[in-house]
Amino acid sequence: MDELKVTQIIKEQTHRALWSIINVISCIPHSKYEKYYCDMPLWKHVYHTLHSLDQWYINPSKYIEPAFHVANLNSLDVHTDKVLSKQEVDEYLLSVTNKIEAYIGRLDENLLLEKPEGCKWTRLTLIIAQLRHLQYHTGIIMGFIICDTGKWPLVIGLENEIPGNDFPYFG
Repeated sequence: MDELKVTQIIKEQTHRALWSIINVISCIPHSKYEKYYCDMPLWKHVYHTLHSLDQWYINPSKYIEPAFHVANLNSLDVHTDKVLSKQEVDEYLLSVTNKIEAYIGRLDENLLLEKPEGCKWTRLTLIIAQLRHLQYHTGIIMGFIICDTGKWPLVIGLENEIPGNDFPYFG
């Protein structure tokens, strides 16, 4: 039996977390996408979550904003005039997912405790912090969906197989 490595655990848990946020986002009814929750539209909660994942999972000091980004678009404390369409958010979701999946595919045990160039935190710290942040916001967005639809987006846990890509999945 192969020796279990920390990078294998990170890859598996990241893959499960990414599947979960993809599913949760796909469970958002189109009619609720611009509805306000906690003084911000739902799309902005989603964008905040994805932007943080994009910026902080790999190396925040070398991060380049997406071309459509404007100041404070990711802030849940600041209203902006710019509005993102569901399609724009879905395209960004795909971009972030692909970027992170490629990154974790290159990780090895030696890199985890190193700090990326110009960054004050190790790769492992950045990854764990973003998985934590991602799960907070996934749960918040799930709560909005549950309140509006009465349906619970599927939660896969540790033992359940990851379903295919026929989103959305409700529990």
